[in-house]
Amino acid sequence: MAITQPIVAPASGRRRSAWPVARDQRRTGILFVAVPMLLFLIFAVLPMVFACYLSFTDFKFTSAPVWTGLRNFELLLRDRIFRIALRNTAIYTAGVVPTGMALSLLVALLMNQKIRGIVVYRTAYYLPVITSTVASAVVWMWMFASDVGILNALLEAVGLPPQRWLMNSRLALPSVMFMSVWRGLGYSVIIYLAALQGIPEHLYEAAEIDGAGAWHRFWGITLPLLKATTFFIFVTSVIDSFQVFGSVYVMTQGGPGYATTTIVHQIYLNAFKYLRMGYGAAMAWLLFVIILGVTALQFALARRWVYYEGEA
Repeated sequence: MAITQPIVAPASGRRRSAWPVARDQRRTGILFVAVPMLLFLIFAVLPMVFACYLSFTDFKFTSAPVWTGLRNFELLLRDRIFRIALRNTAIYTAGVVPTGMALSLLVALLMNQKIRGIVVYRTAYYLPVITSTVASAVVWMWMFASDVGILNALLEAVGLPPQRWLMNSRLALPSVMFMSVWRGLGYSVIIYLAALQGIPEHLYEAAEIDGAGAWHRFWGITLPLLKATTFFIFVTSVIDSFQVFGSVYVMTQGGPGYATTTIVHQIYLNAFKYLRMGYGAAMAWLLFVIILGVTALQFALARRWVYYEGEA
């Protein structure tokens, strides 16, 4: 019986180079990065550049842009309504940001307890975040209504006179701020809750053995270890508050008078209602400069009190 020998390919004497594989991987990586970068350039960078160009022109959609130089910015500095909008935005930020942060930390501390059904409460607090701004604003308009509103019904139940919440120039902005704090509470709560659950448990155990009470553990352990998280929430909350628009547009339309008008609301009115696109673009870029300056100041001051893990 004949014995067949297996056919073995002769050795080439050279090892296959890994260069083609590495080159293919690099091409794949570049392709994955190129797509989002292209979208970013088209939908973010190019509109910003075009808006910067429009801020130096007189453009009303009906004709080609006419270069006017710094005229829009000069008008902006003399615009009384814009100064009111800037003041309202500053008041809104000064009221919503610290109040929302304090309440979110308190709620996060409560939600960090190990009790039955806590997941349900955590979900309930986050629901306003994923709810449409328009839907939330409409619901709060009904609650603030002068005749059938729940809030006035509660006031009358305890013997207090009803209020014209959204019709009173002194109460309209605080009412919008109250709604904004309620709606944004869940986001900060989730961030704080994640940070709280990342604090090592043995630190609390050691402090408790040394005789530290709950208040001392909070001030000596919890707050210092939440500095980085607090800084993140503070920066993002300030940026978000400077861009408030949806709740103002739905609930008050900037009124009564100009009591609740904000910078973004004025940008919308000038650019899309009055068709003064160049003037609206100038407002948008001035808002960008304000937000950039405030954020840079926050980062500069944060070096004095924010410390990250591994830093001395």
